[in-house]
Amino acid sequence: MGLLTTGLPLSWEEILPYVDYIKEHGIAQFLSIYNKAKHREDNLFRWGDEIEYTIVKFDHEAKKVRVCLRGDEILKQLQAQAEVNDMMGTDNKTIWAPELCGYMIEGTPGHPYGALLACFNMVETNMIKRRKEVQKHLNEDEALMSMSFPALGALDFTYPPTKIDMKNSYGKSMWFSDEVIHQGHPRYTNLLRNINQRRGEKISINVPIFKDEKTPWPFTEEFECPEAKKNAKENHIYLDHLGFGPGCCCLQITFQTINMEEATWLYDQLAPITPIVVALSAATPIYRSYLADVDSRWDVISASADDRTAEERGIVPLKNSKFILDKARYACLSCYIHETSQPYNDIKVVYEDNILQKLIDEGVDEHVARHIAHMFIRDPIQVYKERLEQDDENATEHFETIQSSVWNNMRFKPPPSDNSSIGWRVEFRPTEVQLTDFENAAYCCFVVLLTRVIVSYNLVFVTNISTVNQNMRISQKRDAVLNEKFLFRNKLIRCEMTSDGKRKIPDKNEPSFETAEMSVNEIINGDGKEFPGLVPLIFQYLDEAETDVNTRETITQYLTFIQKRAAGEISTLAHWMRDFVQGHPKYAKDSHVPDETVYDMIKTMNEITDGTKECPKLLGDFKSKTEREVTSAVCRAEAAIVAAHEKSVVN
Repeated sequence: MGLLTTGLPLSWEEILPYVDYIKEHGIAQFLSIYNKAKHREDNLFRWGDEIEYTIVKFDHEAKKVRVCLRGDEILKQLQAQAEVNDMMGTDNKTIWAPELCGYMIEGTPGHPYGALLACFNMVETNMIKRRKEVQKHLNEDEALMSMSFPALGALDFTYPPTKIDMKNSYGKSMWFSDEVIHQGHPRYTNLLRNINQRRGEKISINVPIFKDEKTPWPFTEEFECPEAKKNAKENHIYLDHLGFGPGCCCLQITFQTINMEEATWLYDQLAPITPIVVALSAATPIYRSYLADVDSRWDVISASADDRTAEERGIVPLKNSKFILDKARYACLSCYIHETSQPYNDIKVVYEDNILQKLIDEGVDEHVARHIAHMFIRDPIQVYKERLEQDDENATEHFETIQSSVWNNMRFKPPPSDNSSIGWRVEFRPTEVQLTDFENAAYCCFVVLLTRVIVSYNLVFVTNISTVNQNMRISQKRDAVLNEKFLFRNKLIRCEMTSDGKRKIPDKNEPSFETAEMSVNEIINGDGKEFPGLVPLIFQYLDEAETDVNTRETITQYLTFIQKRAAGEISTLAHWMRDFVQGHPKYAKDSHVPDETVYDMIKTMNEITDGTKECPKLLGDFKSKTEREVTSAVCRAEAAIVAAHEKSVVN
């Protein structure tokens, strides 16, 4: 969850005198990167995924399941093996990193995937390999699961047990101990401390509760904590700690584009897709063992990381703060960054005039400059004492400490400062993690191929940025994939290319730029009228591409799965979990999910994950055909592309 650096982390009080200094040098570092890389051409599309996992421990005798705080221990074992592989000259197929909570671990492929379609044969296999690598270090009663744990904050939800200390802890939570936070790196505890200190009070999250037949109504809870009494809303599940947000797992996908212009274009065009994918991947319907009236975690994470002061939230008049900020630092994006998208920036963004002007004066594209300046209204919350003084021409930490702690649904990522092979990138961030490797591979396949369709056909999906924000709110509603409508372009539009090779969007007022209320099914599969559907567009692209039979079969399985989930023929995980709970004999139809119900549900989910239990309602009857390695022909083709690129760079 952001930049990992060694050193002594500073508290918010210690950071405060350096805020302007860090921002000044963060901008200088961005300018250094920008000037080095603004004309960079890579010609190599690369991509990779990040999956966050939860480690759980079953108590079969008591029919209780808990999160298992062995993440750091297992991570060290995995990283030790990676070091041995490096010494032996053995290729590491996976990379492991810590996450916010001690029961979490993050896995990525050892190398990015390439542009060739045959790479999709590897994706699921690599995910299976990741899972098996961790499983080798688990005890018999433990499991690695790609899901968000539904009983976070419930009584006795951790193993080993953790102590609640509202008085002396940083989080001051009634349910979530700071001991649950990952202890192997000081970043995470310090992040918790500084978010609360900057905010001036502890975190407050309210999630609408699902009203069942016997749910007490109005639903209220009795709290002794004064802040809880003040902040808890009627008919809501109240949460009060950073861990309730980033303690939920997700799937993120990063793409390397050929240049900066394509990165800004792709960033904008994917933004309206993000709410659709949130609804399509919904997987988080239970919080603190209560059924919620939402299916996704996005707003919960946003509230959990909200470091805005009371002044910035508009609760009291501005006195010490500079701006009223409409959003937390974890939120849906507020502006597009490609020149052609500017007519659709209908949300006023705040920024410091001097920062924006400096960026423009130094030659940064005006629209990228506005995005960076808007991002820099946020204060740094993760600073290390030893890293205060840096060489702005070669270091990036002052820039990254803000860039990496502004968590939007899309992220625009400049290259590193060194002369690495990494270019301009775009990160697609909103997807809910899925239960099985097949599902996670399917979502990756869908999003990655959609980027190829957008770039190849120069498709336009941008709508008013306020519409994207509205759709993001709608996307989290219960069964949004089945019941909600989203404002989306109902006609297929391509941008025009000018004589100098730049993209140009036709006039905004043309009828072809109308939006309509569309269901997820209509957006994914087509409306039967003018909009063909995102997946049919991908199939059209595949028909025009060179694809071997095995690759086409693999991709078809993934895309057909996405189509069936969009059509409601296959349940989202959120819908499946609701059905399981409501059909369980221990559930009293009062919105509270008993321990035994949670145990039986997660035990069943684990059996589905490892393939010992079939679940057509969740997965259909799909069986993907994946390969452990890319064929030698594919490797040679990739090598030829790399060699051609390196030759062009030298020349």
